Amino acid sequence: MRRIKSSFRHLKIRYKLVIIFLVTSFIAFGVNLFVYLNLNRMLGRIDMVYSTNISLNKLSDDISQMQLGLTGYLETKGTDDLELYYKYSQEISMEIQELNNMPTDNEFKECERNIRKIAESYLSTAENAVRAKRGRNVQAYTQYYKECAEMYGVLNTYIYSLNNETFRINSESFNALIGSLRYSEVLCLSIFVVVSLMNVLLIVLLTGTITRPLTSLSDKANEISRGNPENVEPLEIHTEDEVGNVTRAFNQMLSSIKIYIARIREQMVTESAMKEKSLLMENHLKDAQLKYLQAQINPHFLFNTLNAGAQLAMVEGAERTGEYISNMADFFRYNVKKDNEQVKISEEIELVDSYIYIMNVRYSGEIKFRKDIDESLLGVVMPSMIIQPIVENSVKYGIMDLEDRDKEIDLLLYREGDMACIEVIDNGSGMESEVISRVLERRSSDPGNDNTEEKSVGLANVLSRLDIYYDGKEEVDIRSTLGEGTSVIIRIPVEKE
Repeated sequence: MRRIKSSFRHLKIRYKLVIIFLVTSFIAFGVNLFVYLNLNRMLGRIDMVYSTNISLNKLSDDISQMQLGLTGYLETKGTDDLELYYKYSQEISMEIQELNNMPTDNEFKECERNIRKIAESYLSTAENAVRAKRGRNVQAYTQYYKECAEMYGVLNTYIYSLNNETFRINSESFNALIGSLRYSEVLCLSIFVVVSLMNVLLIVLLTGTITRPLTSLSDKANEISRGNPENVEPLEIHTEDEVGNVTRAFNQMLSSIKIYIARIREQMVTESAMKEKSLLMENHLKDAQLKYLQAQINPHFLFNTLNAGAQLAMVEGAERTGEYISNMADFFRYNVKKDNEQVKISEEIELVDSYIYIMNVRYSGEIKFRKDIDESLLGVVMPSMIIQPIVENSVKYGIMDLEDRDKEIDLLLYREGDMACIEVIDNGSGMESEVISRVLERRSSDPGNDNTEEKSVGLANVLSRLDIYYDGKEEVDIRSTLGEGTSVIIRIPVEKE
């Protein structure tokens, strides 16, 4: 025994840890394997107990769904009911294949055989009813449906009777299995507790031979940390493992404090680099926030659908309808193509043209749209989806409810010094000052309202994205008079790339 202890003390730490790990893992694996196999065996037996009841219940439900689909189809000739009928008739056909089909003295198997025969006849009669319905033979499908209803009732009676008797027998088996499972549970838990205690004790004993030299080394290190390295005596070396090597290095460290100070300085440089990395991560977070605010629409599916509709309208000669759908496709194509944040002002204006065209088709040309554009500014870069949400806001909340005058929207693009000015003017109902204040403070104009039915980004969202993109260098002004109209002015730097 002493020879084993001595040999263990002279082993390398990695070998000691491997031995500890293998011993404890083997014990834990053996216990877990025993518990798993035992519980898995019991659970498998429990699952098999009620498998017959589960199959019968599913068969009963499928027959009910098929009868529902058959009834609906014969009454309304609806395609949904016909699909429901075919779906569950196929499932029933597969399920009854599992039932007994041979004569037998076992009353349960004989009952299964009766259910199978009646179900086959029920499926055949239902198929005849569907064919008669398709052939518009009212008398025939009425008679077939009556027979189906009778067989449906008989099937439910047979299934209910067999299910109840099977459940009674399975319940007795289940109670016996539960008792056995509880016994196995107590046995496994007891074994697990005992083995766990032995495992902990083994780990404590084995790791003690490793941690004791480290504890002595830690005590010496604490003495040095108190500021008296010159009074610390070197440690004695008792082992030839890694701890012994560390002890030698520790003794050498007492005479090389300057190296320790250099390491501290190196650590400070590392911390500074980490701070720079943190700032870089904040910039990335800012970019991600911009992308989140812009990624409100992902219309790939809708764009492809509209494009197909436009082509179909052109083929059929509906040119106006094709033009309308084409404009809608252009509107959503813009969102598909502009996955990046920045576009030219000219592209934003083209999007507004498509939007106004769509609205005029929808509202019979009620919107009078005018543009005054400084073409020298069309190449200025800006975030995507900025101008169209503002125009959309003017249409939906400004001019659509006007009845006493024409509905007018003006889009202006002009230069003021080094700023490109985008102004959207409507003659609508105007905005209250409180609403304007909330929008300029980058808050929703209706806090608590989470309705996104219109699918527009909204003024508050637009201003927030401008803040992120231009770092607050943009200028936004909203002027409005209740009952007369609203003007939204956005000034952005021309030199922004």
